[in-house]
Amino acid sequence: MAHVELQNVRKSYGNVTVIPNLDLTISSGEFVCLVGPSGSGKSTLLRMIAGLEDITGGTISVDGEDITNTDPSDRDMAMVFQTYALYPHMTVEQNMSFALRMRGEDRALIDRRVAEAVSMLGLEGLQKRKPGQLSGGQRQRVAMGRCIVRNPKLFLFDEPLSNLDAKLRAQTRLEIRRLHGKLGATSIFVTHDQVEAMTMADRIALLDHGRIQQVGSPKELYLNPANRFVAGFLGTPEMNIFRGTLSVEDGTVNFDGPEAMTLAVSPERLALLKERVGAGQNVDLGIRPEHFSILPAGNDTGANIVVDAIEWLGHEIFVFGRLGETEIAVRAAEGDAGGQRLPKEGDTIAIQPSQDSWHLFDAEDGRNLLN
Repeated sequence: MAHVELQNVRKSYGNVTVIPNLDLTISSGEFVCLVGPSGSGKSTLLRMIAGLEDITGGTISVDGEDITNTDPSDRDMAMVFQTYALYPHMTVEQNMSFALRMRGEDRALIDRRVAEAVSMLGLEGLQKRKPGQLSGGQRQRVAMGRCIVRNPKLFLFDEPLSNLDAKLRAQTRLEIRRLHGKLGATSIFVTHDQVEAMTMADRIALLDHGRIQQVGSPKELYLNPANRFVAGFLGTPEMNIFRGTLSVEDGTVNFDGPEAMTLAVSPERLALLKERVGAGQNVDLGIRPEHFSILPAGNDTGANIVVDAIEWLGHEIFVFGRLGETEIAVRAAEGDAGGQRLPKEGDTIAIQPSQDSWHLFDAEDGRNLLN
């Protein structure tokens, strides 16, 4: 296991800075996901930790030792790549044992570690096959096995599931997480897929344009996003965002946006709202699809939306429509709509946000005003 610390790490290409002064601490045994859209700097950051990219400024330390200028081969890290990076002319066991053979390790030690990795990854019977004779999932497990036999301090994963189909990605997610539990090693996993990050990570570091927007558990980022970017990135469909203003009258919170909406609020949240949001201040109201209720027909207390489309996914149903001119997504369940039938395209339905389940973001800088 390894304790990793990045202090004021910066990366520039000429006059273009892609990662400006980033700080991040990863505790021993943690599984941390670096997640963000394409171009956010997550893979560049991982490659700097691995020593495959020079850093422009700052320091990278592992267990208190500065490794900023240490050769990649001396960092005691193992990396799993998106493309597997297996030697096509070597068998499974030859690929897995290659690094140990190059280090001149004892043959008995090599055989034992390869056998342990084969058993751990369910590759029994495939040791003599070459990569071209394996499925994508099997090749990915061989790539992981090649890292396991080295017994490194730190595992690095650079979008290793991107080339797998949806079913295999789900299976491999579980395998990697179980493997992490067995080995207890520190792992850093890069992905642009929020589902991978949400299901695998102890903590997520969400990046945008080389800056960390928020670090925390998946639950923390989902339920308490630090800003509008975090709120919009996590969740499918993404959080609904409406621009408007708030007013408070006799303990009632009214939102004046694409359409007037009354927000259910607890006394505690109301007090926080009065403290942090000025009268008439422009805000972005954020509400996740699952935090709306579809009201019974004839109810005039909610906001009205016109239904454009219905997506039935078996375990859940999403209603897509328009609140005024703004697109909106609402999650419904079988038997929702106050016991009425589910709506169909072209219907007008009334919706109501759940109490305290909404967020307010500053219209200018996007920060969460109620965190």
